[in-house]
Amino acid sequence: MHIDIRQTLFRNPWFVIGFTLALLFTAMTLLGPPLAPFDPWDISFTPISPPSARHFLGTNDGGQDIFSELLFAVRNTFAFGLLSGLVALGLGVMIGLAAGWFRGFVDMILMRIADVLLAIPAIMILILTAALFRPSPWLLALILSGLMWPSISKAIRAQTLTLRESLHVRAAAQIGGGNWYIIRRHLMPEMFPLYLVGFAAKARIAMFMEAALAFLGLFDPSRKSLGMMIGYALKYYYMDIWWNWLLPPIVCLSLLIMTVTFLAISLERVLDSRLKDALGA
Repeated sequence: MHIDIRQTLFRNPWFVIGFTLALLFTAMTLLGPPLAPFDPWDISFTPISPPSARHFLGTNDGGQDIFSELLFAVRNTFAFGLLSGLVALGLGVMIGLAAGWFRGFVDMILMRIADVLLAIPAIMILILTAALFRPSPWLLALILSGLMWPSISKAIRAQTLTLRESLHVRAAAQIGGGNWYIIRRHLMPEMFPLYLVGFAAKARIAMFMEAALAFLGLFDPSRKSLGMMIGYALKYYYMDIWWNWLLPPIVCLSLLIMTVTFLAISLERVLDSRLKDALGA
């Protein structure tokens, strides 16, 4: 029975909400900074000014426009999550396919490495790396990706072990199909739902960790981030700035995490109801 996946997805309320939020944040990422009313590093305005027609959300303690700062912060946090999620997904898929298809010694080595990485708290590694070496945010995103791939690889490996025993894969092998041909033409396309769910799960974690590192002050202070904005605003919690300075980055960060969560839930339910929580949160 043919199923119109697109129609089914758009009937799912979780997907509709997540997709709408994803479009909103994509627009903010691509169009927000060029359309920002002010340079977010401009300190020529009166510090801690209330919202006005000129400054929609007022100014921060450095005299910078909060709305312009927010647009750049959303872009940085969103891009960090996308990069980490994509790289972690790529590593997890390649390693999981190799382990599940070749089995034996290759499987044992790759899965033991995955087990070791799963036991390491990623947030502690990132904190130590950021504090001691002060790498760029993009290098930290890659380091985080190198710590997040094991759960994806284990899910891909388990599915590969199941698919390699299916009739069409065995038939392809018997008529002379090579390893790369079978992996590329038969295994990889059938695990597409796993890719989507895995990417969403890891992007969500990456966005939260980026905000946490920025909140702790482990990024370049000149780099705009939602976590950095929250950290600076909390210093002035006793003033009436919570709704125009503190609340906007909290709402944006929450919505970013909700976006990928809603998409993961809907994709898991619609594309493959057999998928369980194999990828972790």
